[in-house]
Amino acid sequence: MNNKVSIPQGTRDFPAVVVRKREHIFSTIRKTFELYGFEPLETPAFENMETLMGKYGEEGDKLIFRILNNGLDNERNSGKARAAFEKVLEGKNSTDLTERALKYDLTIPFARYVAMNHTKLGFPFKRYQMQPVWRADRPQKGRYREFWQCDADVVGSTSLFNELDLVNIYHEVFCKLGLNRYELRINHRKILTALAGICGGEERMTDIAVAIDKLDKIGSEKVGLELLQRGLNKEQVAIIEKYLAVSGSNTEKLKNLRDLIGGSANGVSGIEDLEFLLKHTPTINLVIDLTLARGLNYYTGTILEARAPAEINMGSVGGGGRYDDLTGLFGVPGIPGVGISFGVDRIFDVMEEMGLFPDDLTVSTKLLFFNMGEKESLLAFEIMQDLRAKGVACELFHQQQKLEKQFKYAENRQIPYVAILGTREMQEGYCQIKKLSDGKQEMVSFENLPHYFNNR
Repeated sequence: MNNKVSIPQGTRDFPAVVVRKREHIFSTIRKTFELYGFEPLETPAFENMETLMGKYGEEGDKLIFRILNNGLDNERNSGKARAAFEKVLEGKNSTDLTERALKYDLTIPFARYVAMNHTKLGFPFKRYQMQPVWRADRPQKGRYREFWQCDADVVGSTSLFNELDLVNIYHEVFCKLGLNRYELRINHRKILTALAGICGGEERMTDIAVAIDKLDKIGSEKVGLELLQRGLNKEQVAIIEKYLAVSGSNTEKLKNLRDLIGGSANGVSGIEDLEFLLKHTPTINLVIDLTLARGLNYYTGTILEARAPAEINMGSVGGGGRYDDLTGLFGVPGIPGVGISFGVDRIFDVMEEMGLFPDDLTVSTKLLFFNMGEKESLLAFEIMQDLRAKGVACELFHQQQKLEKQFKYAENRQIPYVAILGTREMQEGYCQIKKLSDGKQEMVSFENLPHYFNNR
């Protein structure tokens, strides 16, 4: 019987070479987070449904992976499950069918954690989190159903210095990874609120943000049609089109914004925040992008989106912003926050395409001892244990075979050095060490082996 083995669409296996490259990204991000005073946190892979639903906007809610309740297939529950399923098909939730879901991102679970523990936390509380999340999206290049996020958030502070820290974290991480030509786009939700205010009322801000957020995908004409469908009139849509047409340098954009929404307190506040960030990050490639809306309902202030270098067709590799009442969703109002997220899987794809990973990441074992016989292998094992205790990664070929085959194994594994320990070498107390990249061979005494390899 020929069984076809596969994995779920939108997921991947990671062989050793990929794991090491991903760990290079994780390590770079983790060290930078900790350099700025953030401490680690982990939350469960799944949350109660009510924790997640209604927090990501209408588009986001559709992408939440629901977990079916146990026992739905027995006779007692089957009728109830059928009715519940019909309810879900209508866009509603039913606890008879599902009460839990895989987490969509790390921000909402973090807000839930803060709400549950706010009496025990010292504020401002700075945490970073590096875990997988899941979205029922259509898999494509750079978009997976299971992927990792690396988040850093500060709660309990409204200071714009937090935004400055997060902007600099983005800059340092991307530069350390070699993505020097990244672009960090910024906008402000208060600017969008001010825009909504002159287009029929601030309560329209979510409708406007959701439509603008689709601009790259559907184009300006369809955005205009969607706004009309959401209840705006032609004059109001024309104002939004004028807003989206604002261009030029950051200074020119801010000037045009003042002309358009400068009569609004929200508009002035948003513009002043952007001016502060631009003033104090003169060496960072910050670009005001008025089309940036980030349709998630919880953002209230500065919003950010990191873009891959222009020559790589990838788009966003990170994003975030300020959310000054996120814990209010869980009955604990008045705790402000701001955070960013790195999209590790997209960053990996960009670095792979640009050839930015260091060559030595693929190397695990530094030294392979050839298997020259039982006595030789027993002595090689003793030497290896001493080398391992001193931090030198090494291994012994599993059985005595032709040297050609053992050399082939070392080459396939990209092991840079091999050690030949035969009868003569045993008697005289040294190994023949060969560097495979250039064929250079040296005699190294047993006692000098740790020093020899720790200096390479």
